[in-house]
Amino acid sequence: MAIRNIVKVGDDILTRKCRPVTDFNDRLFTLLDDMHDTLTDAHGAGLAAPQVGILRRLALVMVEDESFLEIINPEIIAREGEQDGAEGCLSVPGKYGMVKRPMKVTVRYQDRGGEWHERTAEGFTARAFCHEIDHLDGHLYTELVTEYLDPDDFTEDDEGEDQ
Repeated sequence: MAIRNIVKVGDDILTRKCRPVTDFNDRLFTLLDDMHDTLTDAHGAGLAAPQVGILRRLALVMVEDESFLEIINPEIIAREGEQDGAEGCLSVPGKYGMVKRPMKVTVRYQDRGGEWHERTAEGFTARAFCHEIDHLDGHLYTELVTEYLDPDDFTEDDEGEDQ
């Protein structure tokens, strides 16, 4: 497929709410495949459509086995607990900050075939779901940062923890 350009902070598209996906067709499949290639190339843990310039409600999220789950028209239907953790973002390169998120979330979403699913996740995966769904609503993690961290504290190995 293709590697797409990742939109960076300052671009208006990152502040806009995405529209639902209604057509489950070859264009959607190509976008999802391109996003997978882009995310793999960038060594990230998640990527939302507005980060590649598309205002549609879909994202890829790294799950527990380090594969990427495609979530289309996702909605968080349950939240539980709280966690504090470091976040970064492919659209905000070189910045990391502490963000409070739920410890556990349940997400309802569609797959590329349009079928509905629910998935419950905890810890890092719950954080990734929240981070990517925020992108679909036009929000960046930087709006929630309680403390910025020194980028020098992150090594190349940490790069995979960018959302």
